[in-house]
Amino acid sequence: MVNLSSKPASEKFTSIGGQAVIEGVMMRSPNAFVVAVRKPDGVIRLRRDQWYGLNKRFNIFKKPLLRGILILVETMANGIVSLNYSAHIAMNEELKQEALKKGISEEDFLAQQKNKEKVGWATFFSIVASFIFGILLFVFLPHGLTALIERWVGESWGLQSFLFHAIDGIIKATVFILYVYIIGFFPDIKRVFQYHGAEHKAISTFEAKEELTVENAQRYSTFHPRCGTTFIFFLLLISIILFTGIFVIVPVGVGQPLIIKHLMAILFKIALTFPIAGISYELIKILGKNSTSVWGRMMSAPGMMLQRLTTREPDDQQVEVALASIKAVLFLEERHGLKSADQKILEQDELDISSATDIELTMLKPDDFKE
Repeated sequence: MVNLSSKPASEKFTSIGGQAVIEGVMMRSPNAFVVAVRKPDGVIRLRRDQWYGLNKRFNIFKKPLLRGILILVETMANGIVSLNYSAHIAMNEELKQEALKKGISEEDFLAQQKNKEKVGWATFFSIVASFIFGILLFVFLPHGLTALIERWVGESWGLQSFLFHAIDGIIKATVFILYVYIIGFFPDIKRVFQYHGAEHKAISTFEAKEELTVENAQRYSTFHPRCGTTFIFFLLLISIILFTGIFVIVPVGVGQPLIIKHLMAILFKIALTFPIAGISYELIKILGKNSTSVWGRMMSAPGMMLQRLTTREPDDQQVEVALASIKAVLFLEERHGLKSADQKILEQDELDISSATDIELTMLKPDDFKE
């Protein structure tokens, strides 16, 4: 395994990130968006598009904190679109046969699949549903359990105490770890975790300025300091610190009945979710630039430990898909000069390739994507 800490931090931090999907990997650069999926016949399908987000249209979304909130929303939208697309490609025949059995025509089935791949109202409702599920699991449940523990042990910590929010944070972390640990036993999720590891290997290879080959990528770790898992660790940590400080200053629910007081506190926590995400994103950026320093390694260590649950060692074919995705992103960036584009100039298209070597190499380097 290559020792990534030997690479200068300035060479490792780029604005290219990704996400594992069903039998594939999504990669996004500042101006390109690609989903690569291994089809059942072994061919790699590429869904390629220009990324022209809100930060391109409105400079305010480039500001610290606000950009983190935007990234969170965009990541959720991209994730849902990518997962729907990958499911359609990887399980197309199975899904089609199920639809036909239900009386849905092949034309209607194909139209439904295409609609799922667009960022529209369906995506918006999926984001809302995901957000509600996350709020219930990581805000309502931990807060409620903490209140019950407080009452059970006969204490009166109160919402203004550090102990209440520390226990709340420990429960959040426990729920998250148990959730990831349990779903990791499902075969399909195990493969997604393998693709997650492949995504990290591909990005690490590019950031090390090495040729994007399976052999090179396989030498790298499945862990990466800017992973979304590390982002979740920062969310938990900052929520404890922020809630402790704010609830001391802002006496939420004081004088109200017990249930009303805690409901008000939960709603207040929900309102703070996006600012916390913004702060977490800024910390991830700082960590990415200083990941080889002593304090940088200390800060990234808990996230790296959590990645032991969310990543698995991928096989060569999975790594090849991840490399195809990042190579396709680089190709779009260079071939079409997307960095200087002041409007959307590309339309989404799809392309089948036999291997990652079919994608034309570019001259772009990590320095071209530093933030």
